[in-house]
Amino acid sequence: MTAVTPAVAVRAGRNRQLAGAGTLLRFALRQDRVVIPVWVAVNALMVLSMPGTLKGLYGTPAERADLSAQIATNTSLRAMVGPVLGESLGALTAWRVGVYAGLLAAVMSLLVVVRHTRDEEESGRQELISSAMVGRRAPLTAALLTAAVANGVLALLITAGLAGQGRAGAVAFGLGVAGVGMVFATMAAIVAQLTESARLARGLTAAVLGAAFVLRAAGDAATNDGSSALTWLSPLGWLENERPYADERWWVLLFFAAAVLIQSAVAYGLAGRRDIGMSFLPTRPGPAAGRLGSAGALAWRLQRGSVLGWSVGFFLAGVVYGGMTEGATNLVGDNKKAREIFERMGGQSGLTDAFLAAMVGIMGLVAALYIVASVLRLYGEESSGRAEPVLANAVGRLRWAAGHLLIAFGGSALIMLLAGLGFAAGYGKEVGPILGACLVQLPAVWVIGGLAVLVYGVLPRGAVAAWGVAGAALLIGWVGPALDLPRAVLDASPYGHLPKLPGGEMTWGPVLTLTGIAVVLVAGGLAGLRRRDLTA
Repeated sequence: MTAVTPAVAVRAGRNRQLAGAGTLLRFALRQDRVVIPVWVAVNALMVLSMPGTLKGLYGTPAERADLSAQIATNTSLRAMVGPVLGESLGALTAWRVGVYAGLLAAVMSLLVVVRHTRDEEESGRQELISSAMVGRRAPLTAALLTAAVANGVLALLITAGLAGQGRAGAVAFGLGVAGVGMVFATMAAIVAQLTESARLARGLTAAVLGAAFVLRAAGDAATNDGSSALTWLSPLGWLENERPYADERWWVLLFFAAAVLIQSAVAYGLAGRRDIGMSFLPTRPGPAAGRLGSAGALAWRLQRGSVLGWSVGFFLAGVVYGGMTEGATNLVGDNKKAREIFERMGGQSGLTDAFLAAMVGIMGLVAALYIVASVLRLYGEESSGRAEPVLANAVGRLRWAAGHLLIAFGGSALIMLLAGLGFAAGYGKEVGPILGACLVQLPAVWVIGGLAVLVYGVLPRGAVAAWGVAGAALLIGWVGPALDLPRAVLDASPYGHLPKLPGGEMTWGPVLTLTGIAVVLVAGGLAGLRRRDLTA
């Protein structure tokens, strides 16, 4: 009989821990066959469209040198976008979209990892899967590999698309963006072991990402070369200090590699020491007597953290964008093409009003992400089985859905109102017109939310397609004016029909039409929900 050495036994144990990881990876990729391509496409197109836009704006070395000099003296713009570290088109591309490409990659990664770890456990599917020949750490491995595939494809697209600006810089930029994504993928893997709910795992990881952005912004506001200690404390700062197209610092990639390896080791260690469905930070038990007297109160209890987070974020973003207004208009100066882009985004008014209208429009586009996430909370409650006990009592489907939809549509109005107050606080003038400009975005936001309700109510398994609609609207509204896309393309988004405020003429026709369309879409979705069976 052959003796089994300790080393062989250890390897066999590890193999058993990872058994089934390949199958789970294929299953995860199949589940995310819509969501991941949308995230990757939006991020890649945002990056790859930028060199052409910047070439039109700053086509000569003198214009690029002037831009660099102005950014060096503009603290608010450095805080939002970062310092200019080179004067080539590639360097300006990395400056203009680097932070936001990293943010999008991080959000995509944390959502993917939480979905395939804590979400699966919370729904009970993971327990069923683990009853077969599946190792303890296989689900975590599959989730991290899924995030790695998504970030790898994104890095390849960025590298291939920017290779014409310089191969070394393209490789550095692509790896840096993917590195940020993987840092927050492994961070989410740790948080998913610590918390008992997917909602809390996503919220805590997003809070860490927000802190990373604030640290980088504070550091870049203090220095003009990314050398601040605060910048180095943030993974977004590592991407900046990698310096794509500006004498690349390849050794900065070691920061990403070390963070990913260390956090992965911690996540694997925690995963091996807890039971499925349990956590190291269990949820505090509720009171013995229930205090939720209605379906609406339950919906508010479930979504209040999200509403609070988005509200604070929109108010602070409004303050920052409002404070940037004077500096941004001075930066544009006599640049005719830059002025034309802002006028296409914000209307043919004065440059200050056009800039404000453009920034308000961006906030409206981002609000679509909030309303989709809030509406799809209905699908999360249904697919996890939590909706069925509620509906088994004296609560009708429409009443149950109405609680969540009130928070989704009312919450979008709240965050846009707070964004307007933030703009007014940062800019220091024109309170009424700015508030009106923010609120006029709501019909378009509600149309996106209505589409989400319709898809959920009629075809719940395809509900994630609502993210694709929101992503397409975001892409058209953000990149379309810079590329001067045809009017027909811009009008494909509901935002293309809104009046350009402040500064433009208020036209009620499109606003009322879009509001009516939103009402019809919501009514169609609720009718579908009332007639179909619940998702098993």
